[in-house]
Amino acid sequence: MATEYTSVSSPLRAARVANSVAFAVQGFFLAVVLTELPQEKERFHLTDTLILVAVVLISLLAAAGSVVAEHLAVRWSSRAALRIGLGLIAVTGLGAAVSPNTGVLFAALGGYGVAVGIVDASTNMQAVFIQHGYGRIVLSSFYGAWSAGSILGALFVSGCEKLHVTLGEALATAAIVVLVAGQGFGSRLLGTRQAESEPGEQGRAGILPLRAYFVFGVAMALVFAVDLAVGNWSALYLKDDLASTSATAALALAAYQGASLITRLTGDLWVRRFGPRAVVRVSAVVGAVGLAVVVAAPGPITALIGFLIAGIGLPVIAPLCFSEVGELTGGRGLDAVIARLNLFNYAGTLVGGGVVGGLADATTRRAGFAIPLVFAVILIFAARFFHARATVAPQVDAAE
Repeated sequence: MATEYTSVSSPLRAARVANSVAFAVQGFFLAVVLTELPQEKERFHLTDTLILVAVVLISLLAAAGSVVAEHLAVRWSSRAALRIGLGLIAVTGLGAAVSPNTGVLFAALGGYGVAVGIVDASTNMQAVFIQHGYGRIVLSSFYGAWSAGSILGALFVSGCEKLHVTLGEALATAAIVVLVAGQGFGSRLLGTRQAESEPGEQGRAGILPLRAYFVFGVAMALVFAVDLAVGNWSALYLKDDLASTSATAALALAAYQGASLITRLTGDLWVRRFGPRAVVRVSAVVGAVGLAVVVAAPGPITALIGFLIAGIGLPVIAPLCFSEVGELTGGRGLDAVIARLNLFNYAGTLVGGGVVGGLADATTRRAGFAIPLVFAVILIFAARFFHARATVAPQVDAAE
């Protein structure tokens, strides 16, 4: 049966563009930070254990940032929270760029962790409200913007390595990009009254069932554990274990995010046609195959192919978790629910960055990537908890 869509208001379209930019610069700067890890390791003579501590620190403080985002959004708006978060990313990024020692570096990374949590939570708040306003599945497209930004970030680092741009110059440039984008597009995001006045919010307010919160939260944690394992350890895996150059190592994340970009840009169409359950199941199977290739890779080229395959599947699942929960609540309660669900993001990053890194430190990074492979297999079975069909109702009275 064909779905009827009505016209979408200009402020809603502008908010979608602005929130896509926010997702993109978040992905861009995170990719710069992660793919610069080999250079940070050499500059400050960091051990794998210290890198592991930094990853865990950022994840814990990001969880705190998600809680901060909830309070900012409830008191003012998710728009205000997002603009504050992007500004904090720029400031802490500049701090990391000029760090003279590991103490200052870790302080800057700590502030960056809080900023990441604020931005993660508030961009997803905006995304769910915008999806409600559109009356159809559009949430994956925001994550497509994040992937595009991440690709640009990885390529940016690879290019800086080729041109012998210093680590500080690269981080400072990336921070300025975030600052300019946040200031330029932030005013176009949805304020509280705009978000809650959308017809798609009518009848959505309610209490989210604990079972649904837990199920989709765990699924999201597994996805982000895989994402962060790839982001944190793929470059080091290629450089240290598979003897690639730094420039080639930076392409591992680009391959993963390049594939995920295609998946996320087309994900909304697949979900509308086949439903969330089928999309999650197939995506998890493809992701498991890709990670199996990564674990078995004899050299960097094979590993890059494995990351590419994994990126075709797994990254589309996270936005579907937010989408499913977003259909169960709305109104004033939505900001708080999204912020709390986002905490599972950091449970996943602690596992992806901490547990995988700990196992890699004790054995090899090849063995460490076996954990994300297991998570992908678990997600195959978790697909049954998603709706068989897309559930966002079309709007009947969207304003011009």
